[in-house]
Amino acid sequence: MPETRAGAPRAEASPGDGDVRLETVEPGIARLVLARPAVLNALTDATVAAIHRRLDDVDADPAMRALIVTGEGRAFSAGFDLSHAESAPGEEESGAAAAWTARQELFASLVTRLRALRQPVIAAVNGPANGAGMALALGCEIRIAARSAAFNAAFVRIGMSGCDMGVSWLLPRCVGLSRSFEILLTGRMVDAAEAERIGLVSETVDDALLPERALAVARTIVVNDAFGVWMTKRGTWANAESASLQAAIELENRTQILVRSTGALAAAARAFKARGRA
Repeated sequence: MPETRAGAPRAEASPGDGDVRLETVEPGIARLVLARPAVLNALTDATVAAIHRRLDDVDADPAMRALIVTGEGRAFSAGFDLSHAESAPGEEESGAAAAWTARQELFASLVTRLRALRQPVIAAVNGPANGAGMALALGCEIRIAARSAAFNAAFVRIGMSGCDMGVSWLLPRCVGLSRSFEILLTGRMVDAAEAERIGLVSETVDDALLPERALAVARTIVVNDAFGVWMTKRGTWANAESASLQAAIELENRTQILVRSTGALAAAARAFKARGRA
């Protein structure tokens, strides 16, 4: 059984737990693996609920400093599992509108849950990231793509809106409004090379190198002060919605004073002076 929280195994299994693994890669770094490779890690209601539980485990563990999200097999995630598309859980009891609203909110809240984590999240995109899979990747702070990676907003191609799970807000902030319209309206595939060129991912690496590259980036994060990293993540997300430069600076000013109270800056200053005297 995968280890969760402070190294303790989860006592009771819940539906979907087998769809998701949470692994401690090394001290301070966890990896969440979507584990339905036979269906390209497509997401069901139970899978999404299991991801939420794993993210709660990560957030509750003060030793965890960074999280890598990836898929097992040859895909990151093919998005919503269409074999579940005929109905939503609870539809007979509460009606279609209420059941589908609950499902939509469950899926969409994955993105805000990722944002709310103290730990930065790195998406190691191995193969297709379609629909909800692309949204999941966009919800991570850093995206690294294998050369086999490909992205698209799949729902527009099956009679739904391409605006789903925050994609219509996140994608323009990565690639600009005009490119976002073109990607969302056509539903076409964006391969890894194009994704890097337009800023959808930060870099592309050979498939075999993807796990180690994601781990290397995580290591460069965890050497920094934990509170400073958390405030950097939180401040950057907050200022992505800031109304003005001045409002962003006001938040930054207060955050810097707050982080100074940890004493990390004073310790760095003392170390700097000691090196100067050596």
